[in-house]
Amino acid sequence: MALFPAGPLALTALARPPELTWRVPGSKSITNRALVLAALAEGESRLEGVLHSDDTRHMRAGLEALGIRVEDDGPTTLVVEGGRSRLRAPKEPLFIGNSGTTVRFLAALAALVDGPVTLVGDEAMSRRPIQDQVDGMRQLGVRIDCATGCPPLTVHGGKLPVGSVSMPGGRSSQYFSALMLSGAGAEGDFEIRVEGRLVSRPYVEITRRMVADFGGRIDEMDGGFIVRRATLRARTYAIEPDASSASYPFALAAATGGAITVPDLGEGALQGDYHFVDALERAGAVVVRSPTGTTVRGRALRGIDIDMHDISDTVMSLAAIAPLAKGATRIRNVANIRIKETDRLAAVAAELERLGQGVTTTEDSLAVEPRALLPAIVKSYADHRMAMSFAVLGMARGNLAIEDPSCVAKTYPTFWQDVVACYRAAGTPAPF
Repeated sequence: MALFPAGPLALTALARPPELTWRVPGSKSITNRALVLAALAEGESRLEGVLHSDDTRHMRAGLEALGIRVEDDGPTTLVVEGGRSRLRAPKEPLFIGNSGTTVRFLAALAALVDGPVTLVGDEAMSRRPIQDQVDGMRQLGVRIDCATGCPPLTVHGGKLPVGSVSMPGGRSSQYFSALMLSGAGAEGDFEIRVEGRLVSRPYVEITRRMVADFGGRIDEMDGGFIVRRATLRARTYAIEPDASSASYPFALAAATGGAITVPDLGEGALQGDYHFVDALERAGAVVVRSPTGTTVRGRALRGIDIDMHDISDTVMSLAAIAPLAKGATRIRNVANIRIKETDRLAAVAAELERLGQGVTTTEDSLAVEPRALLPAIVKSYADHRMAMSFAVLGMARGNLAIEDPSCVAKTYPTFWQDVVACYRAAGTPAPF
């Protein structure tokens, strides 16, 4: 049962540096990709280590409404009875909350559904752009109604034609992953061309590897990719811990001088956000990597200048502990985080300023000059990563409260239980 303390949640500083093993739940990104691939693979797939969160529940509910059978087989295992032949137009619009992966992946999948599929989200989703993907799908001949460039949208499907798609690479890699995930069911091979530099490239590599694991194939070409028509195969698939979520215990160890081990996430990790530990290493932490897990041990933090273009979901994890570093921290090339659950660049700057820090932003960068921390209630902006990142700072220094603790349900519903376990390990009464 998830624990969601009432907000604002005042956090006290840990009495001593924590030393513990912190088990992180399964990857949201991998869970939602695996659900789509299992839905398209003929037969029964077993997905092990799945994350149960708001985002993955929206994906599951959407697939079930499209005719895919999904059943629980234990606390973190799902059995998916898939196959394109099972897909059917839903009776009602699919509600996808504020889940970016769900709306983008299901929009592409809807092209394979015979009939109209409408995707509608919450108020925040109605401001999240999807025009680049809509334009790309229209280039293939898919009919889509999308009045504002943001959800809601209606896809009039039946087939995914072949041809060539060209989309800007600088806003979201999910547009590319969406077409790759459903591309095996297209009428034939098709090209996806990248205009400019592709943001969060490691997430596209996750997609390519997972498509191959289910029997598909996506080749790289000069300036983009070729998605091959294929028959996907049902299988058992293990989902590794979420590397973005692991950034919080890793950052906490670095910020406090503690030692925290995240098991089952180590050398050979599928997710690019695992390389957040490289950033912590540059900032002074000691990182021990093995095939079975990773340990971060904190030492005196120093500010760094870093391009986080490829690991942009961990920007806030580094920014939130930047006030504890000696010297300024500069994070560059992350304009794409302005179109996430909130404008994350503006949000993190505002909250660091509320905490008394010297902050400078540009369209694609953030610089933090450490100053004395002021007590404050940190606004969450309905963004799970804002709440969890600044919780790390609160545990390290205290005198900080999280406005909306419940928003962590989007990707990490058990976060606060794990925080309580960390307080206990550090010999400190939990503040809630």
